[in-house]
Amino acid sequence: MPDTPQPLHHDTRYDFAAAEPRWQQAWEAARCFSVPDVPPAGAKKYYVLEMFPYPSGKIHMGHVRNYTLGDVVARYKRAQGHLVMHPMGWDAFGLPAENAARERGTHPAKWTYANIANMRAELKRMGLSLEWEREFATCDPEYYGQQQKLFLDCLKAGLVERKESWVNWDPVDGTVLANEQVIDGKGWRSGAPVEKKKLSQWFFAITKFAPELLEALGTLERWPERVRLMQANWIGRSEGARFAFQLAEPVDGMTDCEVFTTRPDTLFGMSFLAVAAEHPLAAAAAARNPEAAAFIAECRAMGTSEAVIEQAEKKGFDTGFRVVHPFTGESFPVWIANFVLMEYGTGALFGCPGHDERDHEFASKYGLPILPVVQPRGAAPDFSVAAKPYTDDGVIVNSQWLDGLDVPAAKRAAIAKLEEMGAGQGVTNWRLRDWGVSRQRYWGCPIPVIHCDDCGVVPVPADQLPVVLPEDVDFSRPGNPLDHHPTWKHVNCPCCGKPARRETDTFDTFVDSSWYFARFCSPRAGEPVTKAAVDAWLPVDQYIGGIEHAILHLLYSRFFTRAMKATGHVKLDEPFAGLFTQGMVTHESYRSAVDQRWLYPEEVEKLGDGTAVVKGTNEPVIVGRIESMSKSKRNTVDPGAIINRYGADTARWFILSDNPPERDMEWSESGVAGASRFIGRIWRLAQSMVEADKPDEAVGKKLRQATHRAIAAVTEALEAFTFNVAVAKIHELANTIGDSATAPLAARREAMEALVRLSAPMMPHLAEEIWALLNPGRGLVAQLPWLEADPALLRAETATLAVQVLGKLRGTIEVSVDASDEEVFALAEAEPNVIRALDGKPVKKRIHVKGRVVNLVI
Repeated sequence: MPDTPQPLHHDTRYDFAAAEPRWQQAWEAARCFSVPDVPPAGAKKYYVLEMFPYPSGKIHMGHVRNYTLGDVVARYKRAQGHLVMHPMGWDAFGLPAENAARERGTHPAKWTYANIANMRAELKRMGLSLEWEREFATCDPEYYGQQQKLFLDCLKAGLVERKESWVNWDPVDGTVLANEQVIDGKGWRSGAPVEKKKLSQWFFAITKFAPELLEALGTLERWPERVRLMQANWIGRSEGARFAFQLAEPVDGMTDCEVFTTRPDTLFGMSFLAVAAEHPLAAAAAARNPEAAAFIAECRAMGTSEAVIEQAEKKGFDTGFRVVHPFTGESFPVWIANFVLMEYGTGALFGCPGHDERDHEFASKYGLPILPVVQPRGAAPDFSVAAKPYTDDGVIVNSQWLDGLDVPAAKRAAIAKLEEMGAGQGVTNWRLRDWGVSRQRYWGCPIPVIHCDDCGVVPVPADQLPVVLPEDVDFSRPGNPLDHHPTWKHVNCPCCGKPARRETDTFDTFVDSSWYFARFCSPRAGEPVTKAAVDAWLPVDQYIGGIEHAILHLLYSRFFTRAMKATGHVKLDEPFAGLFTQGMVTHESYRSAVDQRWLYPEEVEKLGDGTAVVKGTNEPVIVGRIESMSKSKRNTVDPGAIINRYGADTARWFILSDNPPERDMEWSESGVAGASRFIGRIWRLAQSMVEADKPDEAVGKKLRQATHRAIAAVTEALEAFTFNVAVAKIHELANTIGDSATAPLAARREAMEALVRLSAPMMPHLAEEIWALLNPGRGLVAQLPWLEADPALLRAETATLAVQVLGKLRGTIEVSVDASDEEVFALAEAEPNVIRALDGKPVKKRIHVKGRVVNLVI
């Protein structure tokens, strides 16, 4: 083992700039954070993982918080005797790199790897206990080649399908856009009106696992409840009826229109049928009426985002077609509606405006009937839904043979009637849709199939993997560079040998991040995973990341783990045993009052009267609200600048000290400065470890008790993920040490060493520097076991009791915890305020609740 570095100095000022890199080098030299792919027999493994970053080029305060939280867990669990794996990698594919290539004339790979180098250096300055030997980027061919193998295994297992779907199409860029990239109906980059377009896409069959994915949420006891609820809502299990409305007259060979509803109890409140713009009945209307075709084009310009459609003004077009009600025989109009999506349900729904807000808005706009069929029990005779729909539980009315039933009973009766008529049946429906993974991008993992006119879709043979992206690509033309590459896509069919074409779509980047946690277990293996390694290390014991990933990333990872199990790569179903979602880092925002431009915090000077001005020009500044840090509003703080000025430990300590980690925290200069002062105080305390002139054993005993109470309290706080509480307990111990100058040196050293070891997961560099100061040559704190509190010193010797007279508090007394009732009563009745309250009257009854209260009855 390398020699342990010694502290640089015995000055009163802690020199973090010299100390921090030295200890980082010492940890690396001692390989403190390295673990084998397969832990030795009997080892207690613990896998800590933060969601890996996109290499944008610079770390931000969100990264500092995320990785500090994970590092505290990793260091604490390592000290507890666990074999801790704490890896790091890069979620490196994606559109920003491709945009950089177009805008700056550089290759995406060059841009990405340069950003990785910058961010790696910044993260290393934070002193994180990461195992960098396991590092990879998802754009490494060694990584995505294994991903291609997994895809082909899933294809063979029937978990992948190629089918047509509606997508957001940017006609200028010639590519599919995610819903989030459609802004006001236009492509976010080109500004061109977006079209809905039907394309052949590759899909993972996630819906095959919908019941299992939903049910297993109940087993994820260490996940936040709100994340489980968000996933449950996204999976969206619903019970209802699937049935067909007969068309009043056939339309282009169609005789009926199928719908799914969760509210068959409201069928008698129907006033219209609505279909999606892509529904066959809509196409039939467009063929007959140019106005219908124009309305469909308007609908398609909205894109496919459910959120956008939900917020948009509800619009429709009456097709002139009509359907027949299955219970009454009455006919109702068929409308094309901009709020109906073809991808959900059947692409058609019956409108009941009396009991649905969206249907009510639509019916009110177009003057369609609004009839109440559910009302509160005991409702007034003039109960109406004309102004507002009634969406709560109640009793059925205006519904013939359903009248008087409650909603659940009416649902069952309506379904039974539909089944009896042969018109429909009760079914379970799922909101979840299969996962479309095709992207018309260059900078992504190539989908490893070949298209042959004779043989169809042919998997790339295993010995030809990985299918590597070509480097000589042209970004000057719109669209996917792989489509117009002169040679890359042209290959011979592996089956018949005739000319064929590579698939030019690449994977959605969510695929890259849906299995990386498994790859970390054996990152250099010549197969996707080594079974011995994943069997030993998975699941991830503690996963940490932002709430913004609560649905898609986590759900896709849960699916992918099941897919890997189905294809024989892993044995488990759930990838993450514990999940923690941290809050945002926030800051005030600033704008120039002169030209409204956003300002960085370092450009602003706060004045004594609470106002602010621009440094150098003194132009007035508008101080905005405290909100999440964002580049667009420039309310960001550069972590590198903070580390340069205060050191990594200061940034870490402040990040942990302010709020519970699941809540948002405000970054403030005063808070950081306070954290820096505390570090300086700890350093000075460590240098004061000399014997007192007249040691006081009583003070020493109290200090020892405080030390062991701190050990117990910090341990409890770290276990509970209440890191701010741990910080507060360490502050308390520091105060007690400072107030115990007359304690014997042994007690003070024990307390100081305990403070160092308790704070080591949070301020690791300072801990090492002080440990080396107090114990030269005694190894690294990073390799020391976690302290255990002495139960004998946790036991309180005295207790403070409230003393009540006739139930009213009159005073307090301090008694030995071993005091008898007689001794307690004697002390209570001798308390001056109690004597005045008794006023010489005899005590008729005495009550002692041990450790809490004495009550005297007169």
